[in-house]
Amino acid sequence: MTATLSLSVLDLIPVRNGQTSGDAVRASMALARLADRLGYARYWFAEHHNMPSVASTTPPVLIAAAAAQTERIRVGSGGVMLPNHAPLVVAEQFAALEALAPGRVDLGLGRAPGSDPVITQLLRISGPTADVDRFPDHIADILAMLSPDGATLRLTSGREYPIQATPAASAAPTVWLLGSSDYSARLAAELGLPYVFANHFSGEGLERALELYRTGYRPSEAHPEPVTFLTANVVVAETAAEASDRALPQLRAMARLRLNRPMRPLETIEEALAAPADSDGEELIAAMRRRWIIGAPGDAAAELRRLAERHGVDEIMVSPVAGARADEPADASPGRERTLELLAAAVGSSAE
Repeated sequence: MTATLSLSVLDLIPVRNGQTSGDAVRASMALARLADRLGYARYWFAEHHNMPSVASTTPPVLIAAAAAQTERIRVGSGGVMLPNHAPLVVAEQFAALEALAPGRVDLGLGRAPGSDPVITQLLRISGPTADVDRFPDHIADILAMLSPDGATLRLTSGREYPIQATPAASAAPTVWLLGSSDYSARLAAELGLPYVFANHFSGEGLERALELYRTGYRPSEAHPEPVTFLTANVVVAETAAEASDRALPQLRAMARLRLNRPMRPLETIEEALAAPADSDGEELIAAMRRRWIIGAPGDAAAELRRLAERHGVDEIMVSPVAGARADEPADASPGRERTLELLAAAVGSSAE
């Protein structure tokens, strides 16, 4: 690992009690602008559907908005859930984004549904996009259609039919494969693509996935060497106690999700602290706290460096999951902003 640890951001656009979707999106755009000023490497939006606490439903729309409000940071998807979409539509969307923000666009692709079975059925109502078994073929199709030369479809008549995601591309977005299983690691290695394991959601199997990716990697023209980084849930505040309080709303939301309880907007910090004890939830929360990075700046930076060194990476994408207090502005996320500010300063100073 190099002496400098690069930081990036994954944003699910959290929605808390008292916020509208517009408030939440405006807060995230402010966070993207801040990440750009602070020197973060990239800013990715997730794809989730029909969740009361998550507004990141349409990564291409959000990427376009963030690209228009930033100058140097890479913007992208973490990720587009490909079985929900026609490959040509994804290629066209990201070719347009590359034209809008040349050299700054990442297309992260995953194969998870991003929601429950009912919403998955609605997303895939047109039929052919739902063929998860064709995921590798759809990735290859997107890569071909995004290239300046485009792709060629052979019709049943035998005639060749050219397809391009945009008429006159000069470059293409960087395509990443995302996942949380051996399958995704092996596929990324086989295709010679950059790979990210969803460590922020499930750290189980991380070491094995990275080993499979690195040992099985087949060099590609665009990526002669394997390229990967880690994701992590992070909350940083001036004190460890404040960071712990800020982490609680998201911890409780994740516990509800894993216990299959009804989802709702994120609680404020005051609501989370005042909630009655729940033995099942508390057990899950305690386990998640051990995997998340929650603390004061110096401790958090040191833990991130240990994580990067342990897994041989020089970039970590943080999901800033700090909650909000009841009196904080609805269209801002001071806790998440402070996480990025304190972390950037601490990681930068520790590298000197």
